[in-house]
Amino acid sequence: MSIEALSDQAMPASRRPWLDLRAVWRWHFYAGLFCIPFIVWLSLTGALYLFKPQVEALIDRPYDTLTITGPWASAADQARAGVAAVPGGVLNAYELPKGPATATRVIVGRGTEQFRVYVHPQTLAILKVVSEDDRLMRIIFRLHGELMMGDKGSFVVELAASWAIVMILTGLYLWWPRQADGLAGVLYPRLGRGGRTFWRDLHAVVGLWVSFFALFLLLSGLPWSKNWGAYFKEIRQITGTAVAKQDWTTGRSGELAERLAMNGGAAAGDEHAGHHGHAPAGPNLQADYAPLDALAATVAPLNLAPPVLISPPRQPGGYWTAKSDAQNRPLRTDLTLSPDGQVLKRVDFSQRHWVDRMVGIGVAAHEGHLFGWLNQALGVFTALSLITLAVSSVVLWLRRRPAQALGAPPATRASRQPARAPLMFAALLVALGVFLPLLGASLVGVLVVERLVLRRLPAARDWLGLPA
Repeated sequence: MSIEALSDQAMPASRRPWLDLRAVWRWHFYAGLFCIPFIVWLSLTGALYLFKPQVEALIDRPYDTLTITGPWASAADQARAGVAAVPGGVLNAYELPKGPATATRVIVGRGTEQFRVYVHPQTLAILKVVSEDDRLMRIIFRLHGELMMGDKGSFVVELAASWAIVMILTGLYLWWPRQADGLAGVLYPRLGRGGRTFWRDLHAVVGLWVSFFALFLLLSGLPWSKNWGAYFKEIRQITGTAVAKQDWTTGRSGELAERLAMNGGAAAGDEHAGHHGHAPAGPNLQADYAPLDALAATVAPLNLAPPVLISPPRQPGGYWTAKSDAQNRPLRTDLTLSPDGQVLKRVDFSQRHWVDRMVGIGVAAHEGHLFGWLNQALGVFTALSLITLAVSSVVLWLRRRPAQALGAPPATRASRQPARAPLMFAALLVALGVFLPLLGASLVGVLVVERLVLRRLPAARDWLGLPA
């Protein structure tokens, strides 16, 4: 990959552009070549995850239309039944029932595992026990964010997302209309031209319309990633904007550490914590569930956005908590409760730190829940557009790819055209490298390999289209 394109040594220095248009084109080409498989994958899995509420409602339909013939058992008894269904488990949360004929969901933890237990609210029969990691939409989530590879997969996805940002920005830079004949080929494709013109227009026009939405999705997904999420946390510590507990986890290891802490395990990072998948004895194991009835009676009339989870204290003598876990995060509320059902503290979304509000809004929009079905429709539009970009780019590449070469724009003297606003372009790259440290590190790595290895190998240099 060429990080810069200098003229041939024979060209006079006064005529030598330090950044030419073909260099930017090669950036775009190689970034796309690396990103295309990931773009298609993330688009497909992301589009599926947009419909999490509908899919989960369909899966849970048998447990939301129960036949209830008598009074319900107490909330405490329902919680006890749920915990008993998972040997060695502890209560993580009791979910307020969503309706008069729904099974009660009890979230039970054990070591780094978490289970969802469906309890009949009248008979206390156990209707279903499923690991949270085995639920369909949770699998889609992990396929999307970590390729089912844990923190290593998160690293790969973040790297691909970072280079996808470069691909989009260089694409916009190359597209910027020059000698355009009206709006054809700029805002809409010339469908009647056929051949390469059709595919070029389709690629450029779709890229223009989807670029904002794609950049938003790429950037709003970064806080979940292991590497950038940790970087973001560190920046918050340095700038004094950190909070005691943020509303999202970073990477798979962060999620497992949070589960272990909830289940009475050792602090995150303790190599002995959760040995053999079981948490050491902790306060939750002897939790008194009796307060649940008073707590449920207090929380239910508040009409918090569902699902509403009531959780026991993590430490002896601590307070109970309740929270709205709505996917539309601006609707979330956190409550601190005394065992007798008194609300000691309420924190609504509007009261959170502005950084957490910004991330929360971004996450809600990313998942398609900020403004209802229109948000989902925009997500599907973005996913389909990105797939169209990927397909059209492959078609264009195969149509123009010469024999015995990869097909990158060659760095010949005849092709030397100075790039527009090179200083601004360079400043943007530096800013991206700082904002996305994984991108910055990979950019430096590519530069070193190119200049010290690839340019010295004539066969590799010619195949890649690098300057001599």
